[in-house]
Parts: sequence; structure tokens; C-alpha cells
Amino acid sequence: METKDLLKKVRKIEIKTRRLSDHIFSGEYHTSFKGRGMTFSEVRQYQYGDDIRAIDWNVTARYNEAHVKVFEEERELTMMLMVDISGSESFGSKNQFKKDIVTEIAATMAFSATQNNDKIGLILFSDEIELYIPPKKGRSHVLRIIRELIEFQPKSRKTDIAQALKFLSGTQKKKAIVFVISDFMSEDYEQTLKIASKKHDITGIRVYDIREEKMPDLGMVSMLDAETGAIELINTGSKAVRMNYEKQYRDKVNYFKETFSKSGSGVVNTRVDESYVTKLLSYFKSR
Repeated sequence: METKDLLKKVRKIEIKTRRLSDHIFSGEYHTSFKGRGMTFSEVRQYQYGDDIRAIDWNVTARYNEAHVKVFEEERELTMMLMVDISGSESFGSKNQFKKDIVTEIAATMAFSATQNNDKIGLILFSDEIELYIPPKKGRSHVLRIIRELIEFQPKSRKTDIAQALKFLSGTQKKKAIVFVISDFMSEDYEQTLKIASKKHDITGIRVYDIREEKMPDLGMVSMLDAETGAIELINTGSKAVRMNYEKQYRDKVNYFKETFSKSGSGVVNTRVDESYVTKLLSYFKSR
């Protein structure tokens, strides 16, 4: 992609997602995700209704008047965006690819974190770690993340969510807010998610297309597997073939929902033709 075109795309996404984060998400994000704890702020005179356990007895003795310690939430957090860039993310049937919505969601989350002065890091993954950007603050850092989301070309087209979660656990030693954004057409990540969720606050955001849910009856069709590159001749006219496809799809979706719920992690499902804004706001308010 030419630099001029890339900058235009980055700017377009920034304008849209920053408006969302400024006016809608930043407040919800702040109340949904708590800081690491309470830190000492100041000492002031005791007022009626104050908790007597907060009295600073040394200052009270010095001034011969009751004073209390005031604490405030230690707000600074780290957000990690874990984004699936495997071949299946390039699917789309409603004028937008899944990866376009994924980029918008990631950018919106990043700007929401920036509004709260939090650090943001990025992990792009397929069946390997394609790119890792350590957490930092600031607009220029967020714009770099958006650039990578738009133009990064993965080496592999397959998916391994377990591998990505292992990498997260290995690199992030302190608690982080983690958004895993994927279509979750993968399995065998239950154990690694269980381990990672003990330390981190994890939310899985599943982005999918309505055309993936059912196979249409089109007769004999050549189909490309986006993750393996293999082309197969499929008899979509066979009811058994269609039912088998739909079962495999449902099994992976159910595995995602059950695995995340069992680990205590959050779950968001959004179709490419739906408003992810509504879905995310609803999720934040339910926390």
C-alpha cells in the first residue's frame, strides 16, 4: 500500500473511532475496568460521616484535631489488544471484511484506553506470533497500532489462539485488560485461557459474517480454504454436507462461549453488518 493511501486510511479510522471513544466509550471503559488498587492522596480534616478507620492519628495528635487519610483509585492500567490476522479474517459478504471491523474495534478500544491515560500494546497472531508491540501511551503509539492493523501481512494464514495466549502470559507479568478479537474458528485453547485469565481481565470479541453460519445450496462448487489455501470441490446440494458444515461451525462457536464463560472471561459477539458500538456498550454496562 502506498504511504499516501495508508495515511488516508489511518486518518479515516482515527476520525471515526476517536469520536466513538471520546463521546461514548471512554466513560464506560473507565467504570468497567478498575485500577490496581487505592493509593494515598492527601490528609484533610475529619468530616461527619468519614470512616473512623481512615483517621491519621499522628496528624490528629499534632494538630489536636481529627484528620483522615484520603485515597484515590490508582487508575493507570495496561490494555493488550490480541488480534487474529489469519486467513479467515479476510472473509466478508456485506461490503466489509471481518478484518475491517476488527481494526475499527481495536482502534476504538485503544483510543478509549488513551483517554484514561492507560498503556496499550498489540499482539497480532495467526498460528504464530506475527507481531508484538509492547505497551506504551500516546496518540502516536495508537496510530502506529492502527497502521499495523491495516497493512501488516502475516506469514501464516492459520490460527492458534492457545499459542497467542501463551505468549501473553509470558510477556505480561502484571495484570492487564485483554481484548482477544477473532472469529474464534479455532479449538484447544481452554487450558491456556484458564491460566491467562487468572492473572488478566480477558474479553473475547467474536466478529463473524452471517454467510458463515450456513452453507447455501449451490450445487457443485469449488471452495477455497482461507487458512490452508486448499481448493476443494464441494457438493453443496447435499443436505448431509450442509448439515455437517453447520454442526462444525456451531461446535466452534459454542466452544468459544463455554470456554470463555468457564474461565470467568467476558464474551461479545458481533456480526459485520451489526453495530459493534451497541454490542460493546451493552457489554460494558453489564460488567
